[in-house]
Formats: sequence, C-alpha cells, structure tokens
Amino acid sequence: MRQVRRIALLVESSRNYGRGLLRGISSYVREHGYWSFFFQPQGLEIHAPQWLARWEGDGIIARVNDQQMADLLSAVNVPVVDLRNSVTTTRFPGIGPDNHLVARLAADHLLERGFRHFGFCGMPRGAYRYMDQRRDSFVEILADAEYRCSAFELSANPRGARGWDNAQDRLARWIAGLPKPVAVMACNDDHGVRVLDACQRAEVSVPEEVAVLGADDDQTLCTLSTPPLSSVNLDVEGIGYAAAELLDRLMGGERPPEKTIELPPRGVVTRQSTDILATDDNEVAMALRFIREHACDGIRVGDVVRHVLISRSSLERRFKVVLGRTPSLEIQRIQMDRAKQLLSETALSLETVARRSGFGSRNYFSEVFHKSTGMTPGQYRRKYSER
Repeated sequence: MRQVRRIALLVESSRNYGRGLLRGISSYVREHGYWSFFFQPQGLEIHAPQWLARWEGDGIIARVNDQQMADLLSAVNVPVVDLRNSVTTTRFPGIGPDNHLVARLAADHLLERGFRHFGFCGMPRGAYRYMDQRRDSFVEILADAEYRCSAFELSANPRGARGWDNAQDRLARWIAGLPKPVAVMACNDDHGVRVLDACQRAEVSVPEEVAVLGADDDQTLCTLSTPPLSSVNLDVEGIGYAAAELLDRLMGGERPPEKTIELPPRGVVTRQSTDILATDDNEVAMALRFIREHACDGIRVGDVVRHVLISRSSLERRFKVVLGRTPSLEIQRIQMDRAKQLLSETALSLETVARRSGFGSRNYFSEVFHKSTGMTPGQYRRKYSER
C-alpha cells in the first residue's frame, strides 16, 4: 500500500491569491493520489505555527513571510516549496509568476491602446522583492520603447482611517499631475482599486483620461471597483499545481532546482478601466469601438468601413499608423481573445466556441487558432483550463 504523505500547507485562505494556490494544489493531489494536509485558515501575514517544531511530516508548501518563519521551516528538515519568494536568504526552491512577463503583458496591453504617458503605483521599494521586479520590468520595457514612466509608492497598510485618506489624497494629487491621457499599472489589484478611488477624488475620468490596470485578477476586487478593473491573470492555480508537483518530486528524492521557477501569466482580462484607445484619430477610435463590440458577431472589414464612412484604403492606412496592424488583424485579435477565454473558462464544445468567437466554422477556427498560438484549441484547453 502506498504511503500517505503528510503535508503542511502554510498558505493564507483569506485572499483570492492564496485560495487559487490551494485550488491548484488540491487539483494535483486529486490527479496523483491522496495527501493528508495539516492546514489552518489564516490571513496573509501568517507565521509558522509552534506545533511545526514537533511535527513529523513529509513536506511543506508555504508562503514564507520573514526570516523567523524561514528558520523554523529549515529546522523541520523536510522538503519545503516557497510560494512567496520574498526572503532572499532562504535556500528553499520557489515557484511564482514571471514578473517580467507580467510587466510585458501589461505594457503591451497599454501600448496597444495608444498610450504615450505612463505611471506605476506600487509598494515602497524593498517591501516585497517580486513587487520591485514587477515595477522595474515595467519601467524598463517602456524605456526600451522610448517612453518614460512616473512611479508612485503607496503603503499597503496605512494607519487608520485618517492615514488611509491622507495616502489616497497624495495618490490623487500624483494622478492629477500626470500628463493626460495616461495609463497606470498597479502592482496588484489592491493598489489598482486604490488608484481608481484616487481618480474619483481627483475628478478625472476612467478610462478616458486615466486607464488603470492591476495584477492578480481578483474577480471580487476587480468587479467591486468603479469602473471594473482590468487585470493581469497570473494563473495562480497553475502555480499551486506546479508547487505540489515539485514537492512530490522533492519528497521522492529529486534535487531541488537552483533557481526560482517562474511561470508565465495567463493573459490580461480586459474590463472597463482600460477599454479605450488613446488616439486623436476619431475615425480609428470609432472603428475600434465597433470592432470590440461586434468582432465576435462575425463582422468583416467591410462592416467596419460602412460604420465609419471612410474608404477601406484610408481606414487600413490609418490603422497601421495608430496600431501597427490592419483592421482585419484587429478583428481576429479580439476573436482570438474571446476564444481563449471560452476555452479556458468553460466546457463548451469547439463548435460553440468557434461560433461565439465570430469564426464561421470549427475547421476555420482551428486553422486560425493553431497558426496564432502553435496549439490546437484542444491542446490550449488542456493546458489552460480552470483546474
């Protein structure tokens, strides 16, 4: 009879990120055999429980918050996988999002919308290493494209209601002083919601004057805010699944990886806070709005031309100037984004996905999808579907 592994989970359950990690871990265990979990619901700033020093188990998955916690985990003498990667002195193998790719997705998303002024709202430098990586990568990517980015540091835990209001007022003054239109990336959705609140205080419109993009895709936070917040989906469940897979190998005697394993984000989930194009070309803006509203209805370029009342050659030329691509490719991009969402979040048949994404047939959809992604729709679904 196979031995039942005894696993301690030191992961917060009060937040969407932690719950996503736990779902990914449980998915791995359902597929590969039973583990006995030692787990207590707790908040983000968790501490290693005292019983851990006397615990006789096989492995630990933890979000290591500080050196004291790291020292206690090291003393247990079992394999540990770290899901926070914020304590630089530990030798625990770590797994987390690829923050450079998170920043790349964010920058590309905002650049595609025509923005030329940028800001980043993040934690004070040094608070969390991965947040510093996210900010530095975003600034560097924009600098490579010859754009400057203004950065604002905002503490995650201001003291009391007065401290909160003072911090929000400072943030509002920063936003008011940025050149408009401007696109702001927030280090996470918590900060994204605060940026949206500060925009209201500064009496600037979102997304017309300020577009705001978060990271984590915490759907509760993103849809609670006004307007709903666009966000980078970090594929948190995939990270949890990979952590359980790594721990299983370590418990089997495999040597730990020398570097943190960084997994790519799933993509940007576009909501109202970035649903705009920053351009002075009114016809292109009108065409883009029409495409975003009707691409999945199966429209063609001719439908767009009739809507904006300019010639096809003029529209295509102006699209290339503003976006660097044709109206046809923009239609296909919107259709592909919708198809990816349906494949990863639903169990709809491929025929239904093709139809709801605006493709004429399953065969044509599969051909375009494979050419764009290098995968068949079925392969994409198996890789990215909600576990």
